Amino acid sequence: MKKILCDFRFLLFLAAAAFIYIQMRLFATQSQYADRLADAIESEDQCTSQLRTLIDQISLQQGQIVSLEEEKQRLEQECGQLKVLVQELERKGLGRLIDKEQVPVAAVVIMACNRADYLERTVKSVLKYQSSVASKFPLFVSQDGSHPAVKEKALSYDQLTYMQHLDYEPVHTERPGELIAYYKIARHYKWALDGLFYKHNFSRVIILEDDMEIAPDFFDYFESTAALLDKDKSIMAVSSWNDNGQKQFVHDPKVLYRSDFFPGLGWMLARSTWDELSPKWPKAYPCCCKNHKDRQFIRPEVCRTYNFGEHGSSLGQFFKQYLEPIKLNDVLVDWKSMDLNYLMEDKYIKHFADIVKKAKPIRGTDLVLKARNIGGDIRVQYNDQPDFERIARQFGIFEEWKDGVLSCSLELTILDAKMRVQKDKVLFPRFNIEVQEKHIS
Repeated sequence: MKKILCDFRFLLFLAAAAFIYIQMRLFATQSQYADRLADAIESEDQCTSQLRTLIDQISLQQGQIVSLEEEKQRLEQECGQLKVLVQELERKGLGRLIDKEQVPVAAVVIMACNRADYLERTVKSVLKYQSSVASKFPLFVSQDGSHPAVKEKALSYDQLTYMQHLDYEPVHTERPGELIAYYKIARHYKWALDGLFYKHNFSRVIILEDDMEIAPDFFDYFESTAALLDKDKSIMAVSSWNDNGQKQFVHDPKVLYRSDFFPGLGWMLARSTWDELSPKWPKAYPCCCKNHKDRQFIRPEVCRTYNFGEHGSSLGQFFKQYLEPIKLNDVLVDWKSMDLNYLMEDKYIKHFADIVKKAKPIRGTDLVLKARNIGGDIRVQYNDQPDFERIARQFGIFEEWKDGVLSCSLELTILDAKMRVQKDKVLFPRFNIEVQEKHIS
């Protein structure tokens, strides 16, 4: 009996121990679950707090967006009002500068950017001869950007109208290594010409750069050639520049030529031509030959502009050799009394062919020496681009060749690059066989 009682007590003890162990395990598990639950609740509270913070931030940002939209609308309204005010001021300023009874020959615009000292020199040169013909040639300065010294300098002149081109759109060049400046220049030119032709309604515009001086007969020259530009649609523009206009190469200030090469550096464009060019204006290099369509340019033998800009977008390229020695005309030519009809397309072919036909041909080596020893006009024939460049280096003339066109060339039948040797012409023709037999034989 005692043994049974002892076994029962032992079993009871084991059961109690097992019960206690199970309870301890359950308590530990519950504690873990409780801790996890507490952590989860704490995390949920943190998430809820963060969510509330985000909601508050979003609400604040939405409020800021609404405020910015309202500010944008307010600024747009102010900008519109300022544009109207600027247009009114430009209209009044332009009306003050233009004689209402005088139809302008052409607007004159000086393209500027960040060179206040250059601009001052250019404006002084232009005003020296423009003041007496201001109603025929109203003057503008168009600034690209917001350089304060340039703006201040331009606004200091009562005799001109100031225009400002602000363009914050980033420039993406088409080829690596290209200068961004040429893209900005192209944008500025389009904006300025659109404004002068379409906003101010000029029929012609003369484009100058902020590093140029002009000749005494600059305005008379453009007034006389304006009729050619209107009558002859084969003329794309009239230029005041000759790339080979160095002092040692030019002589006659009255002589004008037709050229396939666009000389630039002071040129006049008609609105009818701009109507065609504006929609397809290039992103860069606006003076390229792509839009010529076999049209030509009028240029003088002696330049009516002088480029003094050694430092600029072209980085002073060729300045010392080609630009610094340029001869700026100092003779007052009576352009109004001159008959320029020989420059009309139908007459010029024969006119120029006759000049070449009468010139004495020279060949071989030592061409410069031969040219100096022969009286009268000289003709040097070349065969291709390398041949021309070799000959050009001998004479020291401009070698540039773009899109198959020589600098200051006439490509119709003869590619022309002129120089003067003791007041006689030296011609560099490349002949078209058919025309050679017709005109040069």
